[in-house]
Amino acid sequence: MKRINLLYWIFNGLFCLLMLGSAYPNIISDPLSVQGMHKELGFPLYFIPFIGWAKALGALTLLLPAPARLKEWAYAGLVFDLIGALFSIYMIGKPDWVFLFIPLALAACAYLTFRKRETLRRERKHNASVHLRMPSVA
Repeated sequence: MKRINLLYWIFNGLFCLLMLGSAYPNIISDPLSVQGMHKELGFPLYFIPFIGWAKALGALTLLLPAPARLKEWAYAGLVFDLIGALFSIYMIGKPDWVFLFIPLALAACAYLTFRKRETLRRERKHNASVHLRMPSVA
C-alpha cells in the first residue's frame, strides 16, 4: 500500500501540476494563450478562461479530499481536454501534437494508480469489517 500511495502522489502531483500550470495562463487570458487558442486554433475568446477554470477545478478535485466518483469525473474531463487539444493541434497541421502524448501517458499513470489505491482501500476496509464482526451464537 505504501508503494501505491507513493506512486499515486507522484503521478497525480505531476499531472495536477501540469494541468494547473496550463490552466493559469488560460484563466488570465495570457497573450500566449490567446495567440494559440484564438488566433491559431480559432476558439472564441470567452472559451479560454472557461477551459482554464475547468482545468483548475479538475486538478484541485484530484488533489483535495473528494468522493472517488467525483475524482473519476475530474480525470475524464482533464483527459477530454488533452485529447481535444491533441486533435485541434493536429488538425491545423502543427507538429506539436506529438508532445501531448506525454501528459496523456501521465494521466493514464495517475488514473491507474488512483484505481489501484481505491481497490486496496476497499479491500482493507472490507477485511477490517470482517475481523470486527462478532461470531453468531446458535
